[in-house]
Amino acid sequence: MSPIGGTMNLGITVIRSRHSVRKYKSDPVEEKIIKDALDCARLAPTARNEQPWLFGTVKDPEMLKKIADLADHGRFIAGAQVCFAVFGKRDATYYLEDCCAATTQLMLGLQAWGVGSCWVAGEKKAYAEDIRKLLNVPDAYTLVSLVPAGYPEEITIAKKELLEDITFEGRYQLGE
Repeated sequence: MSPIGGTMNLGITVIRSRHSVRKYKSDPVEEKIIKDALDCARLAPTARNEQPWLFGTVKDPEMLKKIADLADHGRFIAGAQVCFAVFGKRDATYYLEDCCAATTQLMLGLQAWGVGSCWVAGEKKAYAEDIRKLLNVPDAYTLVSLVPAGYPEEITIAKKELLEDITFEGRYQLGE
């Protein structure tokens, strides 16, 4: 794929190369990479700079299995080397938007190091409260997302819509 704006830069390369990864090698993810990814998450934009979040990391295989067993579409979490849990303060007006921005930046921080990840929903899921309790997170927080991660064993690239099929300029015109 040729770059839209000419010469490609590193940030755009990281964004374009990120894909959901659900199969991981057994190689551990280095602590420096975990800290860098968490730092990327904490630097995400937030409404009124509230930063209404709490980030957890789980590396213990037994705990990863428990999380995987709870998450209805996250059975593959058991095979991850680390799983990040993003929680938002329930009483913050824009915790969902803020924590989604943080989740994205977390995943891009991992991708920059060659670590694959996959966004697993937490918000509005029946298991959200069970995972909060399992991780002993205070009731003031609610689970927004889980991000299992590891070095990719396999990458499946999903087909994405063409840019011209999903954009408009000015006002949307029916039939465009």
